[in-house]
Amino acid sequence: MRIYTKTGDSGETSLYDGKRVKKDDIRVESYGTIDELNSMLGLARNFIDDKEIVEIIYRIQRELFNVAGELATENGEKFKTKVSEEQIKYLEETIDNYLEKMPKMDKFIIPGTNKASASLHVARTICRRAERRILTLKKEEYVSDVLIKYVNRLSDTIYALARYLESDLKYVEF
Repeated sequence: MRIYTKTGDSGETSLYDGKRVKKDDIRVESYGTIDELNSMLGLARNFIDDKEIVEIIYRIQRELFNVAGELATENGEKFKTKVSEEQIKYLEETIDNYLEKMPKMDKFIIPGTNKASASLHVARTICRRAERRILTLKKEEYVSDVLIKYVNRLSDTIYALARYLESDLKYVEF
Protein backbone atom coordinates (compact mmCIF):
# COMPACT_ATOMS: atom_id res chain seq x y z
CA MET A 1 0.00 0.00 0.00
CA ARG A 2 1.31 3.42 -0.93
CA ILE A 3 0.83 6.28 1.48
CA TYR A 4 0.55 8.79 -1.34
CA THR A 5 -2.64 8.81 -3.35
CA LYS A 6 -2.15 12.03 -5.32
CA THR A 7 -5.81 12.84 -4.66
CA GLY A 8 -4.77 15.71 -2.38
CA ASP A 9 -2.46 17.37 -4.87
CA SER A 10 -5.13 19.93 -5.73
CA GLY A 11 -5.55 21.00 -2.10
CA GLU A 12 -8.49 18.76 -1.23
CA THR A 13 -8.87 15.77 1.06
CA SER A 14 -11.57 13.23 1.81
CA LEU A 15 -13.52 13.16 5.03
CA TYR A 16 -14.24 9.82 6.70
CA ASP A 17 -17.63 9.68 4.97
CA GLY A 18 -16.04 10.27 1.55
CA LYS A 19 -16.97 13.92 1.04
CA ARG A 20 -14.19 16.00 -0.55
CA VAL A 21 -13.24 19.28 1.15
CA LYS A 22 -10.40 21.79 1.00
CA LYS A 23 -7.45 20.90 3.21
CA ASP A 24 -7.79 24.20 5.05
CA ASP A 25 -11.48 23.57 5.82
CA ILE A 26 -12.26 24.20 9.49
CA ARG A 27 -13.37 20.58 9.86
CA VAL A 28 -9.96 19.37 8.66
CA GLU A 29 -8.27 21.92 10.92
CA SER A 30 -10.33 20.59 13.86
CA TYR A 31 -9.50 16.92 13.49
CA GLY A 32 -5.97 17.76 12.37
CA THR A 33 -5.37 19.57 15.64
CA ILE A 34 -6.71 16.55 17.52
CA ASP A 35 -4.19 14.45 15.55
CA GLU A 36 -1.43 16.88 16.56
CA LEU A 37 -2.53 16.56 20.20
CA ASN A 38 -2.45 12.77 19.94
CA SER A 39 1.10 12.89 18.58
CA MET A 40 2.22 15.29 21.31
CA LEU A 41 0.78 13.00 23.96
CA GLY A 42 2.76 10.17 22.38
CA LEU A 43 5.92 12.23 22.69
CA ALA A 44 5.09 13.21 26.28
CA ARG A 45 4.66 9.55 27.25
CA ASN A 46 8.34 9.01 26.52
CA PHE A 47 9.31 11.41 29.31
CA ILE A 48 6.95 10.00 31.95
CA ASP A 49 8.10 7.33 34.40
CA ASP A 50 4.79 7.02 36.27
CA LYS A 51 3.16 3.87 34.83
CA GLU A 52 -0.36 4.91 35.90
CA ILE A 53 -0.08 8.21 34.05
CA VAL A 54 1.34 6.45 30.99
CA GLU A 55 -1.75 4.19 30.95
CA ILE A 56 -4.05 7.19 31.32
CA ILE A 57 -2.37 8.81 28.33
CA TYR A 58 -2.64 5.60 26.27
CA ARG A 59 -6.37 5.52 27.01
CA ILE A 60 -6.76 9.16 26.01
CA GLN A 61 -4.80 8.56 22.80
CA ARG A 62 -7.12 5.71 21.84
CA GLU A 63 -10.15 7.90 22.54
CA LEU A 64 -8.71 10.72 20.45
CA PHE A 65 -8.95 8.53 17.35
CA ASN A 66 -12.71 8.49 17.89
CA VAL A 67 -12.81 12.23 18.56
CA ALA A 68 -10.98 12.83 15.28
CA GLY A 69 -13.20 10.33 13.48
CA GLU A 70 -16.34 12.03 14.72
CA LEU A 71 -14.98 15.40 13.60
CA ALA A 72 -13.87 14.00 10.23
CA THR A 73 -17.38 12.82 9.42
CA GLU A 74 -19.99 15.25 8.19
CA ASN A 75 -22.64 12.53 8.04
CA GLY A 76 -22.80 11.39 11.67
CA GLU A 77 -24.52 8.14 10.73
CA LYS A 78 -21.34 6.96 9.01
CA PHE A 79 -19.17 7.13 12.14
CA LYS A 80 -20.83 5.24 14.96
CA THR A 81 -18.30 5.55 17.79
CA LYS A 82 -19.22 8.81 19.51
CA VAL A 83 -17.64 10.46 22.51
CA SER A 84 -19.64 9.52 25.62
CA GLU A 85 -20.54 10.97 28.99
CA GLU A 86 -18.76 7.96 30.55
CA GLN A 87 -15.50 9.12 28.98
CA ILE A 88 -16.05 12.60 30.41
CA LYS A 89 -16.73 11.08 33.82
CA TYR A 90 -13.42 9.19 33.62
CA LEU A 91 -11.59 12.44 32.86
CA GLU A 92 -13.29 14.19 35.78
CA GLU A 93 -12.36 11.34 38.12
CA THR A 94 -8.78 11.52 36.89
CA ILE A 95 -8.65 15.26 37.49
CA ASP A 96 -10.09 14.89 41.00
CA ASN A 97 -7.72 12.03 41.82
CA TYR A 98 -4.58 13.94 40.84
CA LEU A 99 -5.64 17.28 42.31
CA GLU A 100 -6.25 15.54 45.65
CA LYS A 101 -2.63 14.38 45.61
CA MET A 102 -1.32 17.96 45.42
CA PRO A 103 -1.52 20.94 47.73
CA LYS A 104 -4.12 23.53 46.77
CA MET A 105 -2.76 26.43 44.82
CA ASP A 106 -4.04 29.94 44.11
CA LYS A 107 -1.19 31.19 41.91
CA PHE A 108 -0.19 30.66 38.33
CA ILE A 109 2.77 28.35 37.82
CA ILE A 110 5.48 28.65 35.23
CA PRO A 111 5.01 25.41 33.29
CA GLY A 112 7.67 22.84 32.66
CA THR A 113 10.10 22.20 35.48
CA ASN A 114 11.04 18.90 33.82
CA LYS A 115 10.59 17.21 30.44
CA ALA A 116 7.53 15.21 31.51
CA SER A 117 5.56 18.18 32.78
CA ALA A 118 6.76 20.50 29.99
CA SER A 119 5.65 18.09 27.28
CA LEU A 120 2.23 17.70 28.88
CA HIS A 121 1.87 21.48 29.12
CA VAL A 122 2.53 21.69 25.37
CA ALA A 123 -0.13 19.00 24.86
CA ARG A 124 -2.53 21.03 27.02
CA THR A 125 -2.08 24.11 24.85
CA ILE A 126 -2.63 22.06 21.70
CA CYS A 127 -5.80 20.70 23.29
CA ARG A 128 -7.02 24.24 23.96
CA ARG A 129 -6.32 25.17 20.33
CA ALA A 130 -8.24 22.10 19.18
CA GLU A 131 -11.14 23.22 21.34
CA ARG A 132 -11.10 26.67 19.71
CA ARG A 133 -11.03 25.13 16.22
CA ILE A 134 -13.93 22.83 17.13
CA LEU A 135 -15.96 25.77 18.46
CA THR A 136 -15.37 27.59 15.17
CA LEU A 137 -16.57 24.49 13.32
CA LYS A 138 -19.67 24.38 15.51
CA LYS A 139 -20.61 27.87 14.27
CA GLU A 140 -20.94 26.40 10.76
CA GLU A 141 -21.91 22.76 11.24
CA TYR A 142 -23.19 20.32 13.81
CA VAL A 143 -20.73 19.22 16.49
CA SER A 144 -21.85 17.21 19.48
CA ASP A 145 -21.97 19.11 22.77
CA VAL A 146 -20.59 15.96 24.42
CA LEU A 147 -17.52 16.09 22.16
CA ILE A 148 -16.92 19.74 23.05
CA LYS A 149 -17.30 18.97 26.74
CA TYR A 150 -14.86 16.05 26.39
CA VAL A 151 -12.17 18.21 24.78
CA ASN A 152 -12.66 20.90 27.41
CA ARG A 153 -12.33 18.37 30.23
CA LEU A 154 -9.36 16.77 28.48
CA SER A 155 -7.32 19.97 28.67
CA ASP A 156 -8.07 20.11 32.41
CA THR A 157 -6.97 16.48 32.74
CA ILE A 158 -3.71 17.12 30.94
CA TYR A 159 -3.12 20.16 33.16
CA ALA A 160 -3.70 18.12 36.32
CA LEU A 161 -1.25 15.45 35.15
CA ALA A 162 1.34 18.04 34.12
CA ARG A 163 1.08 19.85 37.43
CA TYR A 164 1.33 16.57 39.34
CA LEU A 165 4.57 15.80 37.49
CA GLU A 166 6.14 19.21 38.14
CA SER A 167 9.28 18.73 40.21
CA ASP A 168 9.90 22.23 41.57
CA LEU A 169 7.02 24.66 41.18
CA LYS A 170 7.89 28.16 40.08
CA TYR A 171 5.15 30.73 40.67
CA VAL A 172 4.22 33.82 38.71
CA GLU A 173 4.27 36.89 40.90
CA PHE A 174 2.07 39.85 39.93
